[in-house]
Amino acid sequence: MAALKYAGLEDTDSEEELPPGWEERTTKDGWVYYANHLEEKTQWEHPKSGKRKRVAGGLPYGWEQETDESGQVYFVDHINKRTTYLDPRLAFTVEDNPVKPTTRQKYDGNTTAMEILQGRDLSGKVVIITGANSGIGFETAKSLALHGAYVILACRNMSRGNDAVQRILTEWHKAKVEAMTLDLASLHSVQHFAEAFKSKNVPLHILICNAAIFGVAWCLTEDDLESTFQVNHLGHFYLVQLLEDVLRRSSPARVVMVSSESHRFTEIQGSFGKLDFSLLSPSKKQYWSMLAYNRSKLCNILFSNELNRRLSPHGVTSNAVHPGNMMYSSLHRNWWVYSLLFTLARPFTKSMEEGCCRPGSFCLCPAVHVLNQYLTVCKRMGHLRFAVERKGN
Repeated sequence: MAALKYAGLEDTDSEEELPPGWEERTTKDGWVYYANHLEEKTQWEHPKSGKRKRVAGGLPYGWEQETDESGQVYFVDHINKRTTYLDPRLAFTVEDNPVKPTTRQKYDGNTTAMEILQGRDLSGKVVIITGANSGIGFETAKSLALHGAYVILACRNMSRGNDAVQRILTEWHKAKVEAMTLDLASLHSVQHFAEAFKSKNVPLHILICNAAIFGVAWCLTEDDLESTFQVNHLGHFYLVQLLEDVLRRSSPARVVMVSSESHRFTEIQGSFGKLDFSLLSPSKKQYWSMLAYNRSKLCNILFSNELNRRLSPHGVTSNAVHPGNMMYSSLHRNWWVYSLLFTLARPFTKSMEEGCCRPGSFCLCPAVHVLNQYLTVCKRMGHLRFAVERKGN
C-alpha cells in the first residue's frame, strides 16, 4: 500500500482511472501514452493497469489532426470551431499486446523463403547468386525472382544454369532471371564474369556468395590453389573485390556469405600464432576434405565481418549466414560416404525451401597477385586475433 500511495494510485477506484497529475495523450499515428506532470515524464503503459492502448478507428466527422510548433499533436473541431489537445478517439481505445512477436517467434525452422518474402515487392532490385542452379542457391533465386527481383544465376555449368532459369520461368513467365557463366575455380572466369556483368550497366543490390564444394578429393585449380579453398572462399573474395565499386554505387546494398556452423571446429593459425597459408591451401599430404571445408567457412565469416566494417559506412552491409545443421542438399555429392550419411539423415533434415530463408576495367590478376591481395587484407583485418579470441571464448 505504501508503494501505491507514493505513486498516487490509492485514491482511484477504477483500474482505468488515471491518478492525480497524470494525463492521457496520443501520438500522431494513434498510440496512447501517459504524461506524469508531477515527475515530468511519459510512458506507454497505463500507470495503474500497466496496459498499452491504441485508438480505434478514424477521427469523428468534422475533426482534423494538426501538430503545433513543439511537435505536440492537437485536434481541430471545425464544426464547433474549437481546438483541443485531447484526442476525441480516446473514448474508443483498444488494448494492445505489449509483447509483440519477434522474428524468432514469427519464423521457425519450417518457414520457407516464400513465406518470409510474402508481400514484399523487389521490383528494380538486382541480385547475383553464385551456385544458383541447385540447392539453397536455386530456392533463393526462385523466391527472389518470384517477388520481382532481377536475378542472375552465376553458375559453372551453363546447361544446368539454363535449366534452372526455365524452371523459374515455368512458375512465373514474367520472372526476370538469367544464367551467366562463373567458375570460381578459375580466377580468369571470375574476372570475365565481373566484366560481363559490368557491361550490362545495371546496379547490384544483393550479392549472395552461396556456391561451395564439400568432401572433394585433393586437387589444384588452374591457379595452382587447393580447390576447396579457392571455390568456397578465395573466388568469392576476388568477386567481391571486383564488384565493390558497383555495390557502393547501388547502396543501399548487401553482400551475403553462406557459411557454416562447422567454422567453429578449425583454426587458420600456425604453431607461431600467425596466419599459416599452408593451412588454407594445403599440400596433398596435409589435406583432409572436412578440415579444408571448415577452414574455408571460417575465412568466409572473417571476411564478411571485415567487409561490413569497411563498407557499411558507404551503405553496403555484409552478413554471414548459417543455413542450418540439418539441411539436406547436393553438397555431399562428391563422395559416397557423405552421400550415405546424408541419406540416412534425410528424414530429419530441412527442405531447400526452409533452408534458404535463410574501376571500369581491369587486367587479369594472376593467382599470386590475388593471394597477396588476400593476405594483405588478412593482416589488416586481424584474422589471427579474431580467431584466437574466438577460440578463447
